[in-house]
Formats: sequence, structure tokens, C-alpha cells
Amino acid sequence: MTATENGTETATERDTEVLVLGGGVAGLTVARALAGVRRVLIVDAGPGSTPWAQGGIAAAVAPDDDPQAHARDTAVAGAGVCDPAALAVLVEEGPGALAGLLRGGARLDREGDGRLALGLEGGHHQRRVVHAGGDATGAEVHRVLSGALPEVERIAGAAVALTTALGPRGRQVTGALVRTADGDVLVRSRATVLATGGLGHAYARTTNPDGVDGSGLALALSAGATLTDLEFVQFHPTALATGAARGRLPLVSEAVRGEGAVLRDHEGRRFMVGRHPLADLAPRDVVAREITRVAAAADAPYVWLDARPLGGSLAHRFPTFVQSCAGIGLDPAVDLVPVTPAEHYLCGGVATDRWGATDLPGLYAVGEVAATGVHGANRLASNSLLEGLVFGQRLADRLVLDLPDRAPREPAFAVPAADPDALETVRSTLSAHAGVVRDAGGLATARAALRRVSATDPLAQVARAVVEAATARTESRGAHYRRDHPDTVETWRRRVMIRLDDAGLPSVVPGPAEERAA
Repeated sequence: MTATENGTETATERDTEVLVLGGGVAGLTVARALAGVRRVLIVDAGPGSTPWAQGGIAAAVAPDDDPQAHARDTAVAGAGVCDPAALAVLVEEGPGALAGLLRGGARLDREGDGRLALGLEGGHHQRRVVHAGGDATGAEVHRVLSGALPEVERIAGAAVALTTALGPRGRQVTGALVRTADGDVLVRSRATVLATGGLGHAYARTTNPDGVDGSGLALALSAGATLTDLEFVQFHPTALATGAARGRLPLVSEAVRGEGAVLRDHEGRRFMVGRHPLADLAPRDVVAREITRVAAAADAPYVWLDARPLGGSLAHRFPTFVQSCAGIGLDPAVDLVPVTPAEHYLCGGVATDRWGATDLPGLYAVGEVAATGVHGANRLASNSLLEGLVFGQRLADRLVLDLPDRAPREPAFAVPAADPDALETVRSTLSAHAGVVRDAGGLATARAALRRVSATDPLAQVARAVVEAATARTESRGAHYRRDHPDTVETWRRRVMIRLDDAGLPSVVPGPAEERAA
């Protein structure tokens, strides 16, 4: 029997040095790098978003490219709030991370002469994006990383609470309570790594698979960690408009536009021309807002993607796209394809340093659940797999050298009670009022709606945190667009930090001066 803040819980107990929550690119990178050096246990609720990633991996590997150029494109997309030190880590260590993936056996696309094929995607001024299988890069990355790991234990399940105890540096995370098909497991660890992905299914329509629902953010928030940049929710501009009102929509890779496809309105006009210097390859926030505007003007739920100029090359270059279109009876070589924005990527998350540590001793975060500062206000295309590889390796390097001391044996934890009405309320509320376009009235409506959901529901807590961050930032920047504050304001060139207040609700707290980006 284990004493908890909710009374007592009966659970099987396990012990490890490093507990990794999540089995996508970031978590697997950490686990592989630590295998044979530290005792590692992965809790895997599924592979997350990694196998679905159609975009590629951006890295400055071309002879006429360099990390500084990659950093400039990333910083422009990030709209002034990228952490320059973290960004330097990403772009400078990116080519090495890509080389490591190749050494691991990754089958990346190549030109006829054997060189890596480099694609162009939105926001990039240089061909620097490598792919696998055309638009199946994530699946190949997951194949390589999820190969045999004989020295790493794995449990199929999901963490429902982080455990904490008072240690020499105050309250520290000591592991997690994991729910499995065979019952609960209390895992004690010296380092607990969140690698749980984003919050896709907190919105009505997303490109993320089931299970990507903000659970890691909720775990960190309830344990007392700081979250940041939650207002910067990136919507992929071109999800396939299948007609589904809820759930996952197939993503149409930005690379399709990079190879020549264009967006058209319902009159057949190319509406991105003249709206941005990069036209159809403008940063994602710009394209998503324009699609939203044009679709609303036509009183339609989508616009058209015209991939007909690519003709017969589509089936070879973008087989996933062609297969998705076939599922709704379309052939993109001859038909216009309906596309719409859908929640895609959270640019913020649990605040970390450049080695993955959060402000709670014993707790680390990596991948989409982490806010390293590299994405700023808007993620540049194909930087997410790269971030998981680079920062996953850095976190592993840290844990090779240094593990927190073991905490006292008796941990405390509270398993939050889920509200059965929360899911639909959160999805409809965030989609209507904290989506591609926001304003004060809509955010106030969202606050009121979320008050009607139990304060203990994890998904509702994450939704409240998003709304609080979006309400606080009274400007428009990157993926956060306020129609009532359409300008970018210099005094908001900083990050919005969120923690639980004394009432147990997400609230904005002052951020340190060093959080201001250059």
C-alpha cells in the first residue's frame, strides 16, 4: 500500500534510473543514447505523432547552406521570441544528428547521383529538408529509432500522475504512477523524462493521432512545473478536408507546395500571390490565416489545393498524399483537393533549459511537450523531428554525467478525476475561441465555458492554460493572432509563463529577465 494525497492506492512497484514517458522520436532518442549506460524504462502509450510526420528533417547540409542561414529562417518564422542560444544548438548540432540517423540505417531519399535529395518547404529560403519515402519521413525515423533495444525495459501504458517528495532541493519528481492493462505500476526513478507530445486532440480537428491530448502538459502542471508559450498553437494550413467534424485529418505535406502545388479560392484564383513574398510557401501561420479568411468569405469549410502541375510525379513523390486523396475519391493529378487548417503543433510546452531540465528537480522534458525556445511564436517547417533528435541526445548526455539523488521512499501523488463532459467542451471551446484567430470576447467566452468543467480534469487544465496565455498576450505574433490586437508590439517580445495558483488554476506568472529573446 502506498500513501498518497488521495488516501491509498495499491500498485505494483518498479525501480529504474531513468523513466521515459513517451515512445516517439524524442523519447526513443533519449532511451537509445542511454541504453547500456543507465537503467532505462520506457512507458509507451503508442508512438505518438512521429510515424505520421510527412514533412522532413531540416538541416544545413548542402554545400551552399550553413547553420546561420537555417537559424535566420527559423528566427523569422519564430517572430522575435526564439531563444537565440537554443536556436544555435538546434542548427549547429542538426547536421550531426542527421548523420547519426544515417549511421543508424535511415533510408533517406537521394538524387540519381547518390546525394541526399533536399526539398524546399514553407519559410525556408534554401533547399535543406531531407525526406524518406517522399512524405513518410516520420515513419522511417520511427523505424530506425524503435529497433532492437535489448537493454531498455518497456511498459505499454500511460502515466496518470507524477510522484513527488521533499528532497534536498525542495520538492522533486520521483517517478510516476503508470496505468496499464494489467493494473497500476508505481515507477520510482531518479530522472523522469516527459516525451509525450503535444495537445492535438484538445482541438476538434488535428493532424495528430489519437492519444496526443496534452497529457504530459497536465502531468507537469499539476506537479508544479512552469509551462510557457502555450498561446503559440500552430495550425497546419493544409489538412485534407474529409468532411469529418472531429478527430484526425490527413496532413497534406508542405513539400507538395514546395514542388509546385498552389492554393486556389472557389473562383480558381491564387489567393496567396501578393499576400506574402513567398506566396504559397509563406510561413504556416500566414497561410493558415489566409485560408481561414478566404474560406469564410466563400462560406465554405475549405479552399482548394491545385497539385495538377505535378502530374504523374505525384504517386512517386507523395504516395501518402495520393493514398489519402483516394480515400475520399479524388486523384490529385487531375482533381482539385479540398484543404483546411487543423491543429498541428504546439510551439510551447514545459519550460526547459538547453539540456532538457525543467524547474522541478528530477523532471525533464523533450520533444513537442517541451518549450526549449527554438520555435518561438511559430515553428519553421521540418524543425520538429530535428528538435527531438538534437535535444533528445543532449538530454541523454546530461543524464550520463549527472542524475539527481534518490528522494525519500514515500512519494506523494494525486490522480486527477477526469470529467466525462470535458473532452467535447474543451474541443469545441478551443476550436471556436482559441484557434487560428482569437479576440478578447471569444477568450472570455472560453474562460466561462471551461469553468463549467471540473477543475481537476487534466485536459481542461491544459485548455485553461492555453486560454490564459492567449488572453495575456495582447498583440499578434506568429501563430497567435488577435483580431482585436492585430499589430506586433515590441514590449511583448517576451514569453508568457504559466503555473498553477493557490486555487489550483493555471495563471500567468512573471518570467525572468533572461527569457527575453534577442
